[in-house]
Amino acid sequence: MKRFASAVLLLASLPTFAATQNVALSVPDMSCAACPITIKKVLSKIDGVIQIEVSAETRQALVTYDDTKTHVQALTAATANVGFPSTVVEAAR
Repeated sequence: MKRFASAVLLLASLPTFAATQNVALSVPDMSCAACPITIKKVLSKIDGVIQIEVSAETRQALVTYDDTKTHVQALTAATANVGFPSTVVEAAR
């Protein structure tokens, strides 16, 4: 029983490995060249965001993030808080 408890304790203490996720967000209210700058700036402040590409032409933001530090709801809430509500277009594996 002690061995089992030790094994469980050891496994629980191992670091959780981050899973990098990609998501495409639709941001339909982008209407000018400054909009992507605002969106990129707010998303870059979120802990766990690794990379951001924002296009006014496609009205999308492509975000790579560490899912142990943030989640899609935090990304969409951040864009909404600066006046650009967004929705998930696709979540890549």
